Amino acid sequence: MIHFACTCGNTLFFENTLCLKCGSTVGYDVTDNRMKPVAAPYVQCRNGTEFGVCNWLVHAKGPEYCSACTLNHMVPDLSVPGNQDAWHKMEIAKRRALYTLARLRITPADRKKQPDGLAFDFLSPIPNLCVMTGHDNGVITLNLNEADDLYRERQRHHLGEPYRTLVGHFRHELGHYYWDRFFAQRKEDDPLRAEFRALFGDEREDYSAALANYYANGPVGTWSATHITGYATAHPWEDWAETWAQYLHILDGVETAGAFGWAGKSVPIPFTPFKPEEVLAGAPGMDASFLNTLNDWARLSPALNEMAASLGHTTLYPFVFSSQTARKILFVHKMVGVAAKSWRKPAMPAPAAKTPPASAAAA
Repeated sequence: MIHFACTCGNTLFFENTLCLKCGSTVGYDVTDNRMKPVAAPYVQCRNGTEFGVCNWLVHAKGPEYCSACTLNHMVPDLSVPGNQDAWHKMEIAKRRALYTLARLRITPADRKKQPDGLAFDFLSPIPNLCVMTGHDNGVITLNLNEADDLYRERQRHHLGEPYRTLVGHFRHELGHYYWDRFFAQRKEDDPLRAEFRALFGDEREDYSAALANYYANGPVGTWSATHITGYATAHPWEDWAETWAQYLHILDGVETAGAFGWAGKSVPIPFTPFKPEEVLAGAPGMDASFLNTLNDWARLSPALNEMAASLGHTTLYPFVFSSQTARKILFVHKMVGVAAKSWRKPAMPAPAAKTPPASAAAA
């Protein structure tokens, strides 16, 4: 995540709603990737003004809800104590995930307007009704209990997961959504579908039976040589979703590090980078330059883990790449490029490095 600048020159961050230097109420404008004062012609998203759960801006003459909030299909019952705070945490994670998709030029459409669009349901379990976080035909359901740190940590231990976060949930479930967008309409003999199956396996394998087998027996002992997580071994769809989430983690991690002047090459530890002949051989259309990004993150992440440990926190990034998982990540990157080109979405601009002129600030 990059940082931003207020019109007064003060540094702002993605979740900010107030500039502590000039006192301006501010918000994020996804159309040009900037933080701006809430002033004509911009107003806060309705979910920000009414509930304080969104800091994105909309045009005063446009829709009341921002492009992130329009994707909401069901929101929590706010009469229940604690639900508004939990929803706010969910919204923060959701917007970080959507920010990355905008940068990649694959922003999802609103399911209410387009059949292959996306919708979010934020649901709380009630007696005799279990809520499972998951994706089904363009609808991503989030169990609101996941916003509770204690609940989420218990689930992480119960399921034997090294990592469980809200933004991780969104990225994983978005992986399922984008698998459908990228592959569901492709013919059986499509080269990209064949390439997917060669890397991840045949998705026609019975999904329910595969999950039942995983939960009964767990992953095979050698899974780390071929999969990014143990859960990725459950089924090719889960392998794709776990790999997709890692791809987004890497993109945001490297972007954030770069925005603060950190670089993998400055980490003084022994490191053997993945080489093109190791990862890209026999893989047509792969972006060799992204291998540099992957190597940068692989060198930087151990240093971040040590920083977390020095402050008493658990490992931030508990994942290790193999040449096979690296190849899968590059395939995800390839498919994003194919989609971005075919969908013809405009690239999100980077924010200007300099403070806008006084006339713009006054507006």
